[in-house]
Amino acid sequence: MIENSSIWVVSDVDGTLMDHSYDLTPAKETIKTLQKLSIPVILCTSKTAAEVKVIRKELSLTDPYIVENGAAIYGESLKKVNGEIILGKKYEILEEILNLISKEIDYKLIPLNNLADSEAIELTGLTGNSLTLMRDRHWSMPFLNPPSFLEKRINICCKKFKVDIFKGNRMSHLLSKNSNKGKAIKALKKYSNNQDIQIIGLGDSPNDLPLLLNSDIKIVIPGIDGPNLNLIDQLKNIKFTLASEPNGYGWKNEINKLINELI
Repeated sequence: MIENSSIWVVSDVDGTLMDHSYDLTPAKETIKTLQKLSIPVILCTSKTAAEVKVIRKELSLTDPYIVENGAAIYGESLKKVNGEIILGKKYEILEEILNLISKEIDYKLIPLNNLADSEAIELTGLTGNSLTLMRDRHWSMPFLNPPSFLEKRINICCKKFKVDIFKGNRMSHLLSKNSNKGKAIKALKKYSNNQDIQIIGLGDSPNDLPLLLNSDIKIVIPGIDGPNLNLIDQLKNIKFTLASEPNGYGWKNEINKLINELI
């Protein structure tokens, strides 16, 4: 379907399509409307493929999906590439690089997967099997946000080791230079052989900046305490829409407005 569509909705998940209690209810009816209009809904998230499969099933989505912050694209319809496009480096390689950065800055950067269950539950709100799915990571390295005074030194290390770090609301993400949400969108467009696509992009945190910059219509979704100010600052002098409500309610409202304008 992506090959024949002139509009794609490319959306972050946590804090955007749903709130941090993982409630997808507000967006469900709007997604059904998009499906009736044959507009793909491409999830573009830091979550793992295992986690996204559960969400896609709940939403009855069949479109390709971008996982691990743009490090990989999966989808049953991606038949020419056996269902996957891999842009990132393997988890084990990124883990070595994170350890090297820790030594360079003399501060232990802690991978999300290394947290005890109790710590992971407190940070993510996930429990039981959901924790297992979250840890099924192959192409990216999420880690606890370091103190802000270390950011400059960490950025120097990123250049040295040829990686990027994107900061989310709850954690940071180490990725290879060849992968982020924007590069994944470009790769999916290249695969579709359809460059004449209007992309509606929705995100809520700085790790969504590459997604938004590669979207024609940029929508920032606020949280219950307002928008992420770091993201807003990075988007200054760039046209974007700030949703009037948080999380899935803001998502639903802005997409419904666009459906009425574009269709």
